[in-house]
Amino acid sequence: MTESKTKRPTVPFDPFAMAKSAGDFAWGLAAKPAELLEVQLAATRQWGEFWTSALRPPADPPRDRRFAAPEWSADPYYRAIRDSYLLASQQLRELVARGGGDGQSKATASFLLDQYLNAVSPTNFAATNPAVIQRIQETKGKNLVEGFANLLEDVSSGKGIVQRRSDPSAFVKGETIAATPGQVVFENDLFQLIQYTPVTAKVAAEPLLYVPPLVNRYYMIDLRPKSSLVKWLVDQGRTVFVVSWVNPTEAHRDKDVAAYVTEGVVTAIEQVRKRTKQAPDLFSFCLGGTLVAIALAWLAAKGRAQDVNSATLIGSMVDFADMRDWSAFVHEGHLGALEDHLEAQGFIDSVELQRLFAAMRANDLIWSSVVQHYLLAQPAPPSDLLTWFEDGARIPAAFLKSYNRDLLLNNSLKEPAGFKVGYVAIDLAAIETPMLVIALKDDHVSAWSAVYDGARLLKADFVLGGSGHNAGVINPPAAGKHGFWTNDARPQAAEDWLAGATKHDGSWWPHWTQWLARHGSGKQVAARAISDGLEPAPGRYAMMP
Repeated sequence: MTESKTKRPTVPFDPFAMAKSAGDFAWGLAAKPAELLEVQLAATRQWGEFWTSALRPPADPPRDRRFAAPEWSADPYYRAIRDSYLLASQQLRELVARGGGDGQSKATASFLLDQYLNAVSPTNFAATNPAVIQRIQETKGKNLVEGFANLLEDVSSGKGIVQRRSDPSAFVKGETIAATPGQVVFENDLFQLIQYTPVTAKVAAEPLLYVPPLVNRYYMIDLRPKSSLVKWLVDQGRTVFVVSWVNPTEAHRDKDVAAYVTEGVVTAIEQVRKRTKQAPDLFSFCLGGTLVAIALAWLAAKGRAQDVNSATLIGSMVDFADMRDWSAFVHEGHLGALEDHLEAQGFIDSVELQRLFAAMRANDLIWSSVVQHYLLAQPAPPSDLLTWFEDGARIPAAFLKSYNRDLLLNNSLKEPAGFKVGYVAIDLAAIETPMLVIALKDDHVSAWSAVYDGARLLKADFVLGGSGHNAGVINPPAAGKHGFWTNDARPQAAEDWLAGATKHDGSWWPHWTQWLARHGSGKQVAARAISDGLEPAPGRYAMMP
């Protein structure tokens, strides 16, 4: 008689490591009694000033979208609730900044504090949110009943709460988003290569090749036509190719960083060169840019630097010394727990990744939805960007293991020959390809100052765009949004760079294409018609569940 064994459920992080880091931080803080006393005295003074000024005319409202309703400033009751919450939050964050322990312990304490403060915001509770109270009066409480029904529906989905960030019926892949005409012209086990249909008689000689990150589908750069970077580039007379990664299954568990570099990025470069007889201009986003940098160093080591004309990295890191709140998860305990979790299923699921990214922007991606859908019972708005965000993808086990340990934990790319692709040592200093690095000023994933440090390591040109990690990329010139900063100097500190930078209005897209023109041949060729497509864009890989 055989005894059946049930696999123990795993989680992609180590709660004990998080608790230990928080404990180390607390002990370190307790070892600074003089500083604690200073903090307490300052807090006493600040609260005295707060209550003294509570009945004065309101000052300028804080730049916090949670408190946009006019009652938060006009009504003394709500204003006192708002300002007391913000003051307490400020004091707790300053306390954490003074705390003990190492950098990882501080990052963990900061992350946990932010989760707590975001959760207890007065905007998240019916009794202390004026918009919710007004809605209750208008509907006679019907909104709370409907909101509770929304909560039950989300919980029963098996994906957890807050799955209604956008209207899932508002956009259809291949029809209203990811709809720029094109054809899949190559595919292998890791990616499909899409080539877009030209709309001009002549095109720039150098083709463009986009390398996206693995965690989401490629079409962040091909949303609605009015905001599609792909369409804008095609309209500008560019031949555009895009890598569309496969959504991995258990069969891909052994595909590591090296595989994605050689079988992915390098193979795509080879295919574009074969089809156009030209070295492409690469452009990439987030983790895709990290892969591009590794691929450029690999090509340089192989004596093939001429395979690429130029490369642009957007919101991408190659120096991981400063990961801000993300460093809370770059810990031996977490990595070990994640590897056990990956071993059980061969990949990390897109839902797990989305939860982590949402936690890093909890106010925008979690609590705003709680208010809208559970308290106000309002339908999710149509958003092409949020529709893309929720269309996540899995990442293979071997990739995450090598990426987390070699690149994040050990920061191997910063050291010459610190990382290898097969037997090829990767030395970023050996890259001679002209490079432009674009950071985003409000980036919560890749802090702009950390991206700047990577640009200096790569000896690349640097531009700082406005807005955040995703929205800052989707910046069509017609919208006239966000602005960007330029500065030819490369001081060591990012803050010094910004202090000497020039602010420009509008989008960085035209500035980027001007940079491409300066590093191109200036030649134009007949538009490259597609006669051998395998299937229409966006292709099967982008449609995979």
